[in-house]
Amino acid sequence: MKISRKLPKCVENVLWSYNINEINILTHKKLIIAQVLNFGTIEATNWLFKTYSINEIYQMAQQIPLGQWEKKSLALWSLYLGIKPINKSEKVLNG
Repeated sequence: MKISRKLPKCVENVLWSYNINEINILTHKKLIIAQVLNFGTIEATNWLFKTYSINEIYQMAQQIPLGQWEKKSLALWSLYLGIKPINKSEKVLNG
């Protein structure tokens, strides 16, 4: 899959608190995936699934701490991707 280095405007919009010129879609994929899954439009999520494999998205989404998810976004993506983010306190207790 050919990956364009340029972020589309719909993805830039969900990275409002970051310097877009410093975002690299390979090294910052967890950030991009988290922001798009939480706040992205259908256009942004379509770009996400064309840019990264479903496995990459699943792996990155699984790593997003529970407290960083928007409640409705987590409900949707838990169903679609089958993710079960772990609460940091549960991770400490369960080992």
